[in-house]
Amino acid sequence: MENAALKPAEQADALLTLADVRAAAQRIAGQVVRTPTLYSKTLSAITGANIWLKFENLQFTAAYKERGALNALLQLTQEQRDRGVIAASAGNHAQGLSYHGTRLGMPVTIVMPKTTPTVKIMQTESVGGKVVLEGETYDEAYAHARKLEGELGLTFVHPFDDPRVAAGQGTVALEMLEDAPEIDMLVVPIGGGGLLSGMGTAARGIKPDIGLIGVQAALFPSMFAKLKHLDMPCGGDTLAEGIAVKEPGQFTSKVLAQIVDDIVLVDEAALESAVALLLQIEKTVVEGAGAAGLAAMMSHRDLFAGRNVGVVLCGGNIDTRLLANVLLRDLARSGRLGRLRITLQDRPGALFKVVEEFNRHQVNILEVWHQRIFTSLPAKGLTAEIECEARDRDQIDRLVAGLRAKGYDVEQVELG
Repeated sequence: MENAALKPAEQADALLTLADVRAAAQRIAGQVVRTPTLYSKTLSAITGANIWLKFENLQFTAAYKERGALNALLQLTQEQRDRGVIAASAGNHAQGLSYHGTRLGMPVTIVMPKTTPTVKIMQTESVGGKVVLEGETYDEAYAHARKLEGELGLTFVHPFDDPRVAAGQGTVALEMLEDAPEIDMLVVPIGGGGLLSGMGTAARGIKPDIGLIGVQAALFPSMFAKLKHLDMPCGGDTLAEGIAVKEPGQFTSKVLAQIVDDIVLVDEAALESAVALLLQIEKTVVEGAGAAGLAAMMSHRDLFAGRNVGVVLCGGNIDTRLLANVLLRDLARSGRLGRLRITLQDRPGALFKVVEEFNRHQVNILEVWHQRIFTSLPAKGLTAEIECEARDRDQIDRLVAGLRAKGYDVEQVELG
């Protein structure tokens, strides 16, 4: 418990210490991947900071969550191991706990909402977890997991609000600072706060003046609001579902209140852009939460300019169809893809004349849609929507100017 007589820095030490993280590192050594920390020349040039990337998406289950789950499992008594563990999760914690619990011979039960995508259920079961579907929301699944904990005598392993879990996550920082000691700032995604609590404690223990910046999705600013004493709405469809936490941890909130320098928010467009950049430049796949650090650096450039920044790519579990959508939307935002809505007269040759203009500007047509019925135009009019591909935005702008010069009513359909 927090001791009110302690000074702020000492309070954080009482909650979690560098020694706890180092003990976790020794405990899990050889059982998780020691992922690389690599300098990114191109991203550094883009952002104006020196960037080192920590590739936690290369863990066996493609996320850092293995570290904390394993550290907690290795500290259970034999009786607790024999009875088994339980958690509520529809994400990376479920897979990390299932994989290492099964590997160590412990029964693992994961309670997931009934709305959980089938692929996540299958991934968890494939690494040994027993999945129980209960409730429509995470909160309902969590309540059921706590109920089963008591009824079956299982040990609940929280995804973030547990010192043992946070200490395991802190091993990420130990490796980063060993591999790149020049790092003087860390930018870390925050959901419940376990990753930054552990990493921040370890980093501050090694380099007391290191900068610690947390990142949250703008739709889920739970820790941001808690530490800044604000009342903010929390919810929505975010690409960063891995950090979409409505209620931050009690333990982690106390730790972060003492050590974090600031928390910044990133919108959905920034998250999408960061996912696309990491694939295009670093040839690595990350989920939305895994790209949050880079999204923060692109959205809040002044905060990071000139600094030596460590960025954690904390997970790579993203649905392939969603990834395809993100990449195509990024092409649209950059001007490589466009959709033009053109008003035409419904007569022979009308579309052919438009297509000739596309050919003259060397813009490739991908799809064409005609709309004759559901339109406010006269009966002899129609709307054609043409999806096209170009070298850059300027090429599409020149096409639009050319069409308008020939008398066409043209509208570019923009992404929100």
